[in-house]
Amino acid sequence: MKNYYSVLGLDKSASDDEIKKAYRKLAMQYHPDRNEGNSKAEDRFKEISEAYAVLSDKKKRGQYDQFGSEGFHQKFSREDIFRDFDINEILRGFGGGGSNPFRGQEDSFAGFGNPFSQGRPSHREPKIPPLKKELSISFEEAALGCQRTLSISRNDVLEEINIKIPPGITHGKVLRLKEKGQMSLNLNRRGDLHLLVNVFPHPLFRREGRDVVVEAKILTTQAILGATIEVETLDGIKSVKIPAGTQSNSKLKLKGVGIKFSSGARGDQLVRITITIPKDLTEEQIQHIQFLADTGI
Repeated sequence: MKNYYSVLGLDKSASDDEIKKAYRKLAMQYHPDRNEGNSKAEDRFKEISEAYAVLSDKKKRGQYDQFGSEGFHQKFSREDIFRDFDINEILRGFGGGGSNPFRGQEDSFAGFGNPFSQGRPSHREPKIPPLKKELSISFEEAALGCQRTLSISRNDVLEEINIKIPPGITHGKVLRLKEKGQMSLNLNRRGDLHLLVNVFPHPLFRREGRDVVVEAKILTTQAILGATIEVETLDGIKSVKIPAGTQSNSKLKLKGVGIKFSSGARGDQLVRITITIPKDLTEEQIQHIQFLADTGI
């Protein structure tokens, strides 16, 4: 998308007089009367005329400077560009007898007709703003993915839509669904739906990247001698072997039962070990522990 200042060979600080002089110079050079049969010159003439239609109007120029070329064309159609623009401003100075490259199209030119469209639609429909909603899901649904049926009001009509939640989605992620939002005013297009995903915390699990972490409390004797315990996972209860001499805060790994991703791969589950120290001991237990202490343990 060309910069209107560059089209006229100017920079952004150009004065109104400089814009007018640059336009007239280029218009004289590329006017079809001086370039008969030269379609490139005619296209160039239309291009500089469009640039002048914007930059010669203080309000349009201000909008163009504010939003830039791309942003300006998203907000303003070609009809907007040439609205209230006098075609005689283009033709003035080329002689009353000269040919008009837009002859027969003057009326449509002011409201924007064909001369600058070059086969493109004459009116750029405004972009439909996305419909924004929030979606709350469980830890398991976020980790493994799920299907949801949502009731959403679109254009004041309550509708049910089916949503596929991809596995591995994180809390705060915006799920962008094309053409699931509001209808345009002429009902020929539908905008997008943006869902802000809220993931409920889990009473047992927490997430670390692709891994799921769960806490497991074991007895002092289990840590010393080793044991096999059962822990909860996303796939149900699994057995975990505790090696002899396991230290508190160490992590044991269960491979392939963590967060699922769209590729089908999965992370792991990490079992964080906490060793519990008993507070109330019997006399017999105290004697056994004292014996161990006496042996250097």
